[in-house]
Amino acid sequence: MEEKSSFELSAQVVEEVSSVVIGQKHLIEMMMIGLLSDGHLLVEGVPGLAKTTAIKALSDAIDTSFSRIQFTPDLLPADLLGTQIYSSRNESFEIKKGPIFANMVLADEINRAPAKVQSALLEAMQEKQVSIGNDTFNLDKTFLVMATQNPVDQEGTYTLPEAQLDRFMFKVNVDYPSVEDEIKVLKSVTSGVIPTVKKLLNPEKIGEMRKTAQDIFVDEKIYSYITELVDCTRFPKKYEASSLESLISHGASPRAGINLVKASKVKAMLSNREYVVPDDIKALAPDVLRHRIALSYEADAREIGVSEIISEILTKVHIP
Repeated sequence: MEEKSSFELSAQVVEEVSSVVIGQKHLIEMMMIGLLSDGHLLVEGVPGLAKTTAIKALSDAIDTSFSRIQFTPDLLPADLLGTQIYSSRNESFEIKKGPIFANMVLADEINRAPAKVQSALLEAMQEKQVSIGNDTFNLDKTFLVMATQNPVDQEGTYTLPEAQLDRFMFKVNVDYPSVEDEIKVLKSVTSGVIPTVKKLLNPEKIGEMRKTAQDIFVDEKIYSYITELVDCTRFPKKYEASSLESLISHGASPRAGINLVKASKVKAMLSNREYVVPDDIKALAPDVLRHRIALSYEADAREIGVSEIISEILTKVHIP
């Protein structure tokens, strides 16, 4: 049997997950891009919008280890990473690894835990290693954190530290489904039939698909376009967007540009192209920049959201 291309396999995974999660096509595509570009994903939306279901469905399509961590106000860093336990039999301390030691980790309602627990994820997400006591353990190459959070204005939530937010490649906002999609959800959930997802990927295949994406061509003009978009979040006046200067407290870090390049290569691959086009960047920019732009008090007072600012930036920066 002829082996499927990365494009065909990706499309099949998206189709499988979409059969379980109805009406969240953008979320499913962003999860797939995050998986293949080695980037972590933060998903925000009110409870009941299938955020957890979508992430679990994607993990079901991969033949690999999966763990779900429910973040709560009383969670401790050791509950996440693991701890040292004294063994009376061996008269020594032994390491008991925590749920972070999996290929795919679902951090459910991450902003319901205090900052010390959220910060415990930093080393694992960025360095792909975990320190327990004096020992350091490397995580697998296929390691992906997909976190869900409820809007911060809801009761019992904590704002994530900026350093941790920057570790997420995307912040995807999940909205209510359309009326037509919600009817399909009602029929599916109440039918008594539990949909299943076929296992289509494994860590080896994911590694091959990541290599294919890395070889996607990016023109020098695209690199310049990405850099100017990020630079415009810091110095909007340079791009004739002076009205944004008083609305932005600080702009995006260089990690935003790096993630835009990596994600755009995967998006091109998912579109069955061997090169990146400006439309790939425009489609990905909101999810890459959303959590990296800090708004000023003036923006809050005028009730101007970060999405409006990103839309303005996309109109001001010249498209190659």
